[in-house]
Amino acid sequence: MSFDTTQPPSPTGPAVPPPAGPPVNAAPPATTRVHPLGWVALGAAVLGFIFACIPGALFVGWILLPVGFVLGIVAIVLKGKKWPGIVALVLSIVGTIVGFVVFFSLAAAAVSDAIGDSTGTSVTAPSEDAAADEAVEEPAAETGASRDNPAPLGSVISGDEWDVTVNSVTLGATDQVLAANMVNQSPEAGYEYILINVTATYTGADKGMPALTSVNYVTPDGVTIDGLDSFAVAPEPLDTLSELYTGASATGNIALAVPSATADAGVLVVTPGILADDVFVAVK
Repeated sequence: MSFDTTQPPSPTGPAVPPPAGPPVNAAPPATTRVHPLGWVALGAAVLGFIFACIPGALFVGWILLPVGFVLGIVAIVLKGKKWPGIVALVLSIVGTIVGFVVFFSLAAAAVSDAIGDSTGTSVTAPSEDAAADEAVEEPAAETGASRDNPAPLGSVISGDEWDVTVNSVTLGATDQVLAANMVNQSPEAGYEYILINVTATYTGADKGMPALTSVNYVTPDGVTIDGLDSFAVAPEPLDTLSELYTGASATGNIALAVPSATADAGVLVVTPGILADDVFVAVK
């Protein structure tokens, strides 16, 4: 008896590898992570929002908020989770609005304080009594408050930081003005130059320039004429750009071209400081 020792043929097909599992400790796909720039954008926006709410650090907030806004846009475009960039954009926009609200609130409060601290404008008219040692002080509401009741020449118009005195007014001064400077042009037909001699005294605590005060002319029909309308260099002009410390004064002339027919019927309007009230002064 014999046995067949021939082994059955083994399958010759290709071997199928086992399914590959995820590598051990493999990092998650990049799309599941937040791009580092997103965190930077969010941090800048958060800090900018906080500083925008603090009056003393408002400037820092206005620097950080635009940075957070731009970086937030870039973070949204890059691969990765988008929410930090989106939050940075929202905080940047809201923080900017809050910053403007805080800024305008501070500005309004400063203007209100400046106006509230003002002591108003007063007029000290020259005394009619030659033996008097002091001038008689009258409130601006009574003298100089209207064109119908102007303060007399020589009155001291006082604001918070300035005393302005109109010493004299010279009518019909066209020849004097034209001779003072070669750039001066003749006034148009029906007009003449007048010269206003003014003394501006600084009474504030630090220093200032007479340019902060103004002396203009108002015609009988209510039209204001200032130096920009005439643009003429007066003889011995008032130096409006000189720096004056407490107690110092500057005296000089202002040239204005006014209607000849009613030159003596108008009035001057004096403003002794930016926030001071206007006071009307007679021309003769």
